[in-house]
Amino acid sequence: MKIRSVVLAAGLIGFSAVASASSFVGTTNAIGSILANTANALGDSTASTFGSDKVVLQAREDAASFVGSNGDLRGVNLEAALGHIRHQMPELQASDMQLAEAILAL
Repeated sequence: MKIRSVVLAAGLIGFSAVASASSFVGTTNAIGSILANTANALGDSTASTFGSDKVVLQAREDAASFVGSNGDLRGVNLEAALGHIRHQMPELQASDMQLAEAILAL
């Protein structure tokens, strides 16, 4: 009886570990896909305009920090690039996060 309980507990723990791992993989794949699609969509429209722009290219490190911190870290170069992009393309309706992702995609 005790062995049966131990085997059952071990099986449940193993099953939950597999379920957690597959859930994590599915979530990270979905997030990666969303980010890639957003960056590609914005990147296509901004790459031709800003692909060689010094202000935007200098903001890549700040953009990486901004995206990595989920918007908590806002560097001076990123702020300059966001203002520059919005000034050059006032019709562009994108969040700071979307623009930072597009800068990283350049």
